[in-house]
Amino acid sequence: MTTEAISALWAPSSERIASAQLTEFMKAVRAGTGFDADGDYFALHQWSLDEPAAFWRAVWDFTEIQGDPGAITCDDPMALPGCQWFPNATLNFAENLLRFADEREALVEIDESDARRALTYGQLREQVARIAGWMREQSIRPGDRIVGFMPNCIETVVAMLATTSLGAVWSSCSPDFGKQGALDRFGQIAPRLLFTADGYVYNGKRCDSLARAGDIASGIPEIEHVVVVPKLSPAPALGGIESAVLWCACLSGEEPALCFEPRSFNDPLFILYSSGTTGVPKCIVHGVGGTLIQHAKEHALHTDISRGDRFFYFTTCGWMMWNWLVSGLARGATLILYDGSPFARDGRRLIDAIDEERITVFGVGAKYLGALEKSGVVPAESHKLSTLKTVLSTGSPLPHEGFEWVYRAFKPDLHLASISGGTDIVSCFAGGVPTIPVYAGQLQAAGLGMATSIWNESGEPVEGEKGELVCTQSFPSCPVGFWQDADGSKFNAAYFGRWPGVWAHGDYGEKTSEGGFVIHGRSDAVLNPGGVRIGTAEIYRQVERVPEVLDSVVVGQSWQDDVRVVLFVVLRDGVALDESLTARIRGEIRTNTTPRHVPEKVIQVADIPRTISGKIAELAVRKIIHGEPVGNQDALANPEALALYSALPELSV
Repeated sequence: MTTEAISALWAPSSERIASAQLTEFMKAVRAGTGFDADGDYFALHQWSLDEPAAFWRAVWDFTEIQGDPGAITCDDPMALPGCQWFPNATLNFAENLLRFADEREALVEIDESDARRALTYGQLREQVARIAGWMREQSIRPGDRIVGFMPNCIETVVAMLATTSLGAVWSSCSPDFGKQGALDRFGQIAPRLLFTADGYVYNGKRCDSLARAGDIASGIPEIEHVVVVPKLSPAPALGGIESAVLWCACLSGEEPALCFEPRSFNDPLFILYSSGTTGVPKCIVHGVGGTLIQHAKEHALHTDISRGDRFFYFTTCGWMMWNWLVSGLARGATLILYDGSPFARDGRRLIDAIDEERITVFGVGAKYLGALEKSGVVPAESHKLSTLKTVLSTGSPLPHEGFEWVYRAFKPDLHLASISGGTDIVSCFAGGVPTIPVYAGQLQAAGLGMATSIWNESGEPVEGEKGELVCTQSFPSCPVGFWQDADGSKFNAAYFGRWPGVWAHGDYGEKTSEGGFVIHGRSDAVLNPGGVRIGTAEIYRQVERVPEVLDSVVVGQSWQDDVRVVLFVVLRDGVALDESLTARIRGEIRTNTTPRHVPEKVIQVADIPRTISGKIAELAVRKIIHGEPVGNQDALANPEALALYSALPELSV
């Protein structure tokens, strides 16, 4: 544990602090409850845990959630799971995202080329009304499941809003899923309608998805209609899909009134899926109110998003960040939707979008930032970036050097917020705070209302030591449960099996003396050579310093009654792994960590297997090198890469 002071990479100006919605929220809390945080975020955070009912009601009021909150905010905030939040509330998710009806842009859709489409808030309401009207004609009722096999485009947002306006439940995955991967997900929830595009474009390649959509519809007997959005062709051939209808046909006719079905706070809203790399994906059910109020808090207070913002996140519809992005409509922001390769236009497509679309909040994965750095792109040298105020990073830990590079390569006056949570809570346990400093490698703080802590093996909270990330109090975005888990046994085993009443998230991290958090990787991927626990991110951070290495995956191999560290690396074109480069890789790791971190084996491979949401499939690699089968390979974006790790002679000695 170190006690030496470290310098902040960025601190907000007094003007930025004064204008932040978080500062206004503190004033509202003082006026409404008498509690005065006096500008101290950590004091406000502690109050949010000490007085959860007052805090979450204050969030409801401050973010102007449309609906009736009822008289009770929560019955027992220490009951985790089991606390009932806003048990008498009624509200509608879509109504909150469609509160505006003016001529400001609500959605802007861009792609790898120069194509651009947009809808104003008024036009968005009109399209939602028409699709919802068609869905009512199909007798869609509250609780029915509607699914999207869709790219990240305007029609996907419209379909979700139409679904939720009726009180039905939305679930989606991206069209790069294989047929079986989609069936493994959608087949469990028996949807009545399937929305699909005829295809999509990725890295310049036109990819048909209509045939797979037909297979999905054939494999799920409950699907009554397939709505097809033309993307590759203005008139897709629908003959091979029974009960198919074109999107434009659903929009035709007179515009019906836009109605919003009142729902209870804990009624189901979204069904999201675990990665499925260790078995059939778990269907995680998220509630209407918990999702809405948590996103409202994170957007308004932690990200400072308001009507004037233009908000971008690079995501597919199969990742929870899509749900998180779309909730930005409730703040009145303009959402920039992108579907395609992030490295189009010689790696500059997303950076171009910042200037072209005047983006203020720019969200990407940490791996994208790392790849951008490796490619030599320096946005500040080629772009103005004058509107950019916030960069968000998630998906995997952003290393210290990644933080430093962003401030060098983008701009020095920037709120860089590394955020962490996940599909399980469709939100964050820790992340950004626009009124406090940013330190390299750290998530700035636990989220308001989130009792986030790091526990050691004995279940004791620790600071400056590595341990398990936990949450010790209830929070509104705790899932309603798992689909088809009537007694809650699977849900409880997934999160509360280790410490009853305490959410164990499965991340391995540490809390810092600055009040922030460092995530060292997933707990189930932790390496354990000689009984010493090592987070994989600790090794990735050092490997990324080596210019010749483009990507890597590190796993533990059972060897001679112990575990040895094995590092696989993807190198730049034309570079071969020789003794000199191997020594440099090992030396970089040894110099900046400990001898225990140094891999016994360093092996060159051509590709790293990843999930469709872009995360390194460490567990799948570990299984392959031990000769174990990897189930549900449709959860991987590139399952063919697994063959590169099978029966390697280097691992037998």
